[in-house]
Amino acid sequence: MSRLAVVCGGSRGIGKAVSRLLAERGCRLAVVSRNKDAAQATVASLHGADHVAFSCDVSKEQEVQKTFDTIHKTCGNISYLVNAAGINRDALLLRTKPEDMVALLHTNLLGTMLTCRAALRSMLHTQGAAIVNTGSVVGLKGNAGQCVYSASKAGLEGFTRSLAQEVASRNIRVNLLAPGFIRTDMTAGLREEDGARSIPLGRFGEPEDVAQAVLFLLESSYVTGQVLVVDGGLQLAM
Repeated sequence: MSRLAVVCGGSRGIGKAVSRLLAERGCRLAVVSRNKDAAQATVASLHGADHVAFSCDVSKEQEVQKTFDTIHKTCGNISYLVNAAGINRDALLLRTKPEDMVALLHTNLLGTMLTCRAALRSMLHTQGAAIVNTGSVVGLKGNAGQCVYSASKAGLEGFTRSLAQEVASRNIRVNLLAPGFIRTDMTAGLREEDGARSIPLGRFGEPEDVAQAVLFLLESSYVTGQVLVVDGGLQLAM
């Protein structure tokens, strides 16, 4: 049976590109999104069959556990988990509402912790299982106006490196992807011509660029506990 890949945030942006690429590689996809209609539309567009859509808010523990229990019962053991769900509410810290702080931390950081924990019991029974979490170059370098977002993504580095050590003996690999400016709905409000000036390659990345990096991390059997930056050289200029 083909490998089962769960992609959280799999109905848009980077997650959707990952879902498409993994389906082309012959994986069965469980596409998880807060928007069930969007998840179903993505599943309908994927190459192959046996793909399933699930509605889940990753920031809510009970929803996560229920969703992953259902995935395990109906689809089998999980081989790959890709955490691409995330939100962004940019503001100076003095103007950031406490409820926005909580939402960012619960979705971007806690949500990844919850999905990893929920998936691990299933992954213990799979050879060559792997997890890819999605951070951000902002979580590595910081950025004015993104204090809380940066903190939520920076926390993923420590979490990913620690989890990689916990599960390495069971041959489960865990890595972190750190994208830069990628052309998705989260960057739709940015002037690309302005942002591209700071990127050595001179352009925003495409979701497909990131999906290729995710595939590398999922399939590389001797890479774990690492941070792979996909930013067109942005870090070099920061």
